[in-house]
Amino acid sequence: MSTFTERKMDAGHQRFPKSSFESVDTAGKVITCKAAVAWGPGQPLVIEEIQVAPPQKMEVRVKILFTSICHTDLSAWKGENEAQRAYPRILGHEAAGIVESVGEGVEDMKKGDHVIPIFQGQCGNCICCRNEKTNLCQRFGVNPLKSVMVNDGKTRLSTKDGNPIFHFLNTSTFSEYTVLDSACVVKIDSEAPLEKMSLLSCGVSTGVGAAWNVANVQPGSSVAIFGLGAVGLAVAEGARVRGASKLIGVDVNPSKFVKGKAVGITEFINPRDIEVPVHERIGAMTDGGVDYSFECAGNLEVLREAFLSTHAGWGLTVLLGIHPSPLLLPLHPMELFEGRQIIGSVFGGFKGKTQIPKLAKECMCGTLKLDEFITHELPFDKINEAFQLLVDGKSLRCLLHL
Repeated sequence: MSTFTERKMDAGHQRFPKSSFESVDTAGKVITCKAAVAWGPGQPLVIEEIQVAPPQKMEVRVKILFTSICHTDLSAWKGENEAQRAYPRILGHEAAGIVESVGEGVEDMKKGDHVIPIFQGQCGNCICCRNEKTNLCQRFGVNPLKSVMVNDGKTRLSTKDGNPIFHFLNTSTFSEYTVLDSACVVKIDSEAPLEKMSLLSCGVSTGVGAAWNVANVQPGSSVAIFGLGAVGLAVAEGARVRGASKLIGVDVNPSKFVKGKAVGITEFINPRDIEVPVHERIGAMTDGGVDYSFECAGNLEVLREAFLSTHAGWGLTVLLGIHPSPLLLPLHPMELFEGRQIIGSVFGGFKGKTQIPKLAKECMCGTLKLDEFITHELPFDKINEAFQLLVDGKSLRCLLHL
């Protein structure tokens, strides 16, 4: 990172020192703060003052210090799925911050704790949370249609004149303060660098977990990754750590290949540069196909290529891309008799509350190279510029300093 970036990050740590933060008593009070509000599909986000109500039972109010933009935010901002539209709304789900106050019944966190929000919550009590085979949660699982709090069906966010502002993916991190269900807040080590830990809210956990928990990539195996955004590169990072011997990256944007090499991808394919289907090229490179493929593009044609690029008999395709299309899987049932399998992955299979703190510890030890994912840094009021960087394919993660 540049000297300027490092200085700015240091300033981010000093801006809200723990002792100073704890000296301000805002618990139980409505907080007025700045937020980036989405007023309609595709409209520039408006930085304005909003009101954030105190947390209710089993809720947490968090001071957001760092947040970044993911393609899911981009899709919601564009309003690609009409059924999921709700305005005004505060988007954002990848962030890190400090607990400002907790509601009744919250015992695993307190004021001043360092935390990250998670869109895939973990209540710990439902039938899914008690089952080791899944990271779903019946009460607080990801639901793009949800726009209010579970407790009372109301929002904790409002305009200065008291009109409700809707929540997003259990989190709404494009705000200096936000309120979340405690099931969607993860306490991490206070020594962990918050600017990097924000990546564990979504992108890095989603990709690394897909390689570790969902596919269980084995040493010496071969992997193909379709789509080299932050999630795809996180898959590569996870597969590299697991000892995969061949990592093939597929993307139509060759500028992604530089970052791909940094996280261990050994070979690259640009579909626009070859005259045969991608799965045929991969089959020729791997003696019949890879052991694992990961679809991170949200495109049905790409998903089919990913599926066919795996080896007959044992190949596994993991679906990570968000697919706004109403079309169904581009597979014939008989194709599954050839032994290839396909499975979906949400938040990398991680049970957030219990497993993400351990992942944070591994990141602190240098197991994962988080620095490679933060390509840009901007102040929060430049959030529309950060969106444009993602639209133009110029950034993996643009870290916004609040």
